[in-house]
Amino acid sequence: MTSPAASSVDTGAVGDPELARVVIPLLKGIVYREDAAQWAALLTLQGRVRDFIGVLGLMLMLDETEGYAFLRAQADTEEANELKLPRLVARRPLSFPVSLLLALLRKKLAEFDASGSDTRLILARSDVVELMRVFLPAGSNETRLVDQIDTHINKVAELGFIRKLRGQDGMIEVQRILKAFVDAQWLAQFDQNLAAYRESLQTQAAMLPTGSNDE
Repeated sequence: MTSPAASSVDTGAVGDPELARVVIPLLKGIVYREDAAQWAALLTLQGRVRDFIGVLGLMLMLDETEGYAFLRAQADTEEANELKLPRLVARRPLSFPVSLLLALLRKKLAEFDASGSDTRLILARSDVVELMRVFLPAGSNETRLVDQIDTHINKVAELGFIRKLRGQDGMIEVQRILKAFVDAQWLAQFDQNLAAYRESLQTQAAMLPTGSNDE
């Protein structure tokens, strides 16, 4: 005899190609409104999608205004003696530079929205480099510093928070889904950590030898 959960899975997306075509892309990552057919199908089937992924311990995060959808693990509300589901959506620890870049881009997005000029925040790679440069330890090798920042930019793109624009070399678009992951509370906490980090950098810089011009 199958359990209710197993029965739901067997008769859900697995046996329904239409539902599967909506759920599978969500399990892989973020679905955007720009994919018109996928987006329309998601809006039509969102009730069934929520029922199906609920069996898997997931929630559908759908923002029709901003135009994105993704899956998030349900809050761990089980009692200690209850069986907890394994996570389908992994938690990814972020390095400080990547967290820094996300915070800076989130603030840039907030400033951009306040201006009311457009709905798409597009930045040049050089602008992003300058945003980060003042927060990273200064080094004598400029090329290496820029390469390091490029690595952080690529990581943020891999996470889905920015995308590089085709045919526009060095231009990136900040994805609005960033607002769902970096909220005001997260920014406030990060600002506190950042202030301590900047103070540490200043202390380190003050301890460096100034060098001598004596011949």
